Amino acid sequence: MTEHPYLATIRRYYDGCNRGDIDLMISTFTPDVVHYFSDSHLPPEQRGPIRGAAALAKYWASWQKGGQAARWSVDHGIVEGNEAVIEWSVVLTGPRGGNRRLLRGTEWYVFRRGKIAEVRAYYHYTSRTTVNELGSFPYARRGYPVT
Repeated sequence: MTEHPYLATIRRYYDGCNRGDIDLMISTFTPDVVHYFSDSHLPPEQRGPIRGAAALAKYWASWQKGGQAARWSVDHGIVEGNEAVIEWSVVLTGPRGGNRRLLRGTEWYVFRRGKIAEVRAYYHYTSRTTVNELGSFPYARRGYPVT
């Protein structure tokens, strides 16, 4: 079965995030893309959004600097009309390989002319979070990344 073009675009976007490749990320966005966040540990006025292709790409590229690393994966996705929804995982590794964290969430995408125009990210994260996932969900058995 062929992957839907929207899911392929999201995977390219994530590949750009993983490599810190600003140009690759920008190629997946509309110029006026908006990314909303659900950072529950922040007050609403500090939760974003990030607006514009260059600003969003630079934001994610910054996650690969300073000795830290983030590795995102698209674990599952569904497309309907001009929207897609995915489940994702990210493994965050602190400077010098320490302080690993595994977080999971979901993102809703709106596409315009084949490019990402809007992202709504839902997840829960605190500075004390080391693993964020559904209790007793069979992640490994279903092929999701595990640490």
